[in-house]
Amino acid sequence: MKQLTKEDINQEVFDLYDDYAHSKITRKEFLEKLSLYAVGAITLPALLSFISPNYTDFIVVNENDPRLNSGYISYDSPKGGGTIKGLLSMPKDAKAKLPGIIVVHENRGLNPYIEDVGRRAAIEGFISLAPDALTPLGGYPGNDDDGRAMQSKRNQQEMLEDFIAAFEYLKKHPNCNGKIGVVGFCFGGWISNMMAVKLPELKAAVPYYGRQAAAEDAKNIKSPLLLHYADLDKRVNEGWPAYEKVLKENNVAYEAHFYPNVNHGFHNNTTPRFDKAAADLSWERTIEFFNTYLKN
Repeated sequence: MKQLTKEDINQEVFDLYDDYAHSKITRKEFLEKLSLYAVGAITLPALLSFISPNYTDFIVVNENDPRLNSGYISYDSPKGGGTIKGLLSMPKDAKAKLPGIIVVHENRGLNPYIEDVGRRAAIEGFISLAPDALTPLGGYPGNDDDGRAMQSKRNQQEMLEDFIAAFEYLKKHPNCNGKIGVVGFCFGGWISNMMAVKLPELKAAVPYYGRQAAAEDAKNIKSPLLLHYADLDKRVNEGWPAYEKVLKENNVAYEAHFYPNVNHGFHNNTTPRFDKAAADLSWERTIEFFNTYLKN
């Protein structure tokens, strides 16, 4: 059987997956519509397998990487979900206290990709904390479909409080110097924008293809922003002009990058929406941004 590549797949399939991943259509509707693109040698099971995440073969920094101390912790989130589990990672050879990064997951809980991103941040000389907002419901269930369904049952404002509590936990950690930023993806991009709204002491925020804060909230942002957008992501991008207007009017320091011909989720290397060139460049910019605002 022919191995599928991105070139075999219509853009409409990626758009359809985006609708499903963001709960705009049900799984039944998704499969019915997806079946229309299963033609010739491309079967529905093959198509579904291709566009689904592969967490087995694409981990960048292994959970047992000898350069890191990485393990699960729990912290209190009094206004959010009670007690929240998170993956805390830091370099083993650190000689001094480190700046911190909160890593915020997509709309499906703390899956292996986001844990990997947390470890990638630690490799770069930070102490990272990647919380699981699904903790009150039992935690990430082991697959993204169930994770999305679980996360839809939680209140978004309560989850925001969970990540604000993660900031407070990391700020007080004995290995953290108190300078903290946030990076988040999709839902986590919105959380990153909102943490910048809610936390004037946040030193840097990096939302990846995240929904923007409302104008009445955005005017309160004090921390510098580095915003990554996918050129083909019309759903999220439509909110950018109004957001940029407020940022400019309130003298918020920001950089915004639109990566050409890539889809929402382009940083996630476990799915075919991944674009290596855009992912690598955006991550280089992210680390440079954190180095500038957290290490100086």
